[in-house]
Amino acid sequence: MNQLPVIFSADRRVLFFRLIANGTLQAVAVIGSMLLVRYAFNVLLNPEFDDPEVHMFDPSQVWEIALFALGLMGCTGLAAWLRYIERIDAERLGQAYIHQVRLTVFDRMSRFSPRAFSNRSTGSSMLRFVSDLSAIRRWVSLGLARIVVSLIVTLISISVLAYLDAYLALCAILILSLGLAWNLKLGPSMHRVIAEARRRRGYLAANINEKIRSYIVIQAFNQRRRERRRFRKQSLRLSEAMIERAGASAGMKIVNDGATSLSMAAILSLGALEVFRNLTTAGNVVAAVAVVGFLSAAFRDMGRVHEYLQAYRVSKKKILDFMQTRQLQGRSSKLPSLQVREGAIELQGISIDGVLYELSGCIPGGARLAVVGDNGAGKSTLLQVIARLVDPDQGRVLIDGQDIRQCNLDSVREAIGIVSPDLPLLRGSVRYNLRYRKPDASAEELARVSRLCKIDDLLAQLPDGEDFRVKESGGNLSLGQRHKLALARALLGQPAILIVDEIDASLDQQAVKVFEDVLRDFSGTVLMVSRFKERLALADCYWFLADGRLKTSGEMTVDTVFPVDLDP
Repeated sequence: MNQLPVIFSADRRVLFFRLIANGTLQAVAVIGSMLLVRYAFNVLLNPEFDDPEVHMFDPSQVWEIALFALGLMGCTGLAAWLRYIERIDAERLGQAYIHQVRLTVFDRMSRFSPRAFSNRSTGSSMLRFVSDLSAIRRWVSLGLARIVVSLIVTLISISVLAYLDAYLALCAILILSLGLAWNLKLGPSMHRVIAEARRRRGYLAANINEKIRSYIVIQAFNQRRRERRRFRKQSLRLSEAMIERAGASAGMKIVNDGATSLSMAAILSLGALEVFRNLTTAGNVVAAVAVVGFLSAAFRDMGRVHEYLQAYRVSKKKILDFMQTRQLQGRSSKLPSLQVREGAIELQGISIDGVLYELSGCIPGGARLAVVGDNGAGKSTLLQVIARLVDPDQGRVLIDGQDIRQCNLDSVREAIGIVSPDLPLLRGSVRYNLRYRKPDASAEELARVSRLCKIDDLLAQLPDGEDFRVKESGGNLSLGQRHKLALARALLGQPAILIVDEIDASLDQQAVKVFEDVLRDFSGTVLMVSRFKERLALADCYWFLADGRLKTSGEMTVDTVFPVDLDP
């Protein structure tokens, strides 16, 4: 699905009908206020009514004035309360919708190809979930909801006013409509400034995200002033774009306020002429002015609606483009599950443009394969292809004769455990990270993996044991502690194939021993990348890669010599 959810779906229709009812009641409150004002000018302010010698002590007239005051207060109070309820219901509608959109985008993102997703900056991806979704929420709660209520209030109020005086009603609606039309004409320029502001915000967000992640690089190479100049330039450009957006928004507000003021002036002028010719009453004129006053708030909000619409259009386009990111296929429950018997792996003509070229080979089930080569030879990419984190442009990966692209992806993930620097620990407790691959693992399985990876020794070093909070990417753990947890995470659930991508550099002796014990203990197929002879000696066979091609392969012996430097 490449579209956003329907706004007024079945579960949100109740809120939509509440807004309709709210708009109707607001119209009743406006009409009540209009009729009371009309009554006041036609009756209460009539010279016969306010003769102090006749009516000063007349209880019936005092009560009449009191009832008028109470009625007017009641109508205005009801209108204010209904606006309060409208705002809450509108926000509920917006939040209910954006919650569904947020889940839709997240579900879509979880299917992205890691290779395709990595081409997008983290800052712009964050912008999808923050700024763009907020713009869509504002359109629903402050735009669509306001349109629904404002149209109902305007149509009913103007209809009643037209019944009292058609010319005054026509005058009011004509000028207010001209103001709205002028705001619509300003729409393209508003769209342009919103898009530019959003683009500048994306640049700044991407830069901030990168600098937060690599702040130590800035410090190490003493480039604070340089990065500050770049940040200052981006910040100034964003400020200029936001000021231009504010100017465009203010222009639309001025048009709306001007239309309201002009409408009131025109009604008073036309009303005075009609009163002079006995075509209407002063009460009708003042009632028309009161209606325009009540509707001015609605039309002022309607002026902002166009701004929300333009922001929504820009953000929706960006989100839909984000959702078009290439996906990994194979999530359909109709696809057969991968059935692993021996764990034999066969590669047939694997090619990825610029990385791997026509790579073919077989790995026997239960073998321990070492993938060796210079940096940039394609070793890690090859392992990611076998783990189906990356789909090749050409070729197939077969596990026990089954094309993994034709198998349910969940079953492929179950069969393969992977440890790699590209798969860091997540923010959360040690318990959360340890059980991440298999949250429902049995106590016996968890104990087996913990014993093998010396997790008890790790927990003894942490102040809160399994409840210790791991920071992003395991930043508050040592390298050895991180790799112990990562190994345990990959082994939980007894996968048939284990992939280990060059995690043995800079490890302490205890962590190295854990790593070697895991390689010896694992009964399935192992694929590993390492530059250390001690670990390579644990392998049965090797593949030597150079420039994305499989150059040589064979059994691993004590006399095996690779044309690359090992143990750097």
